[in-house]
Amino acid sequence: MTSSKVSSGLLSVFALVFAITLPTAVNGQPFAPAPAPTSDGTSIDQGIAYLLMLLALVLTYIIHTIDTPLNLS
Repeated sequence: MTSSKVSSGLLSVFALVFAITLPTAVNGQPFAPAPAPTSDGTSIDQGIAYLLMLLALVLTYIIHTIDTPLNLS
């Protein structure tokens, strides 16, 4: 009695695994390819532009503070 329960349980597990894996094997389709990169370089260009603008702002601040005379009176 116990042997038949074990064998029917193993058979049901085997059938479940077979039912899950068989449809992908029958279709014969490989996994979907990786998606193409979505960045075409515009985000990199924008990042470089922000860094250059920040550099220009810092240099302008430094140059103007050097040109400003100190009033110590």
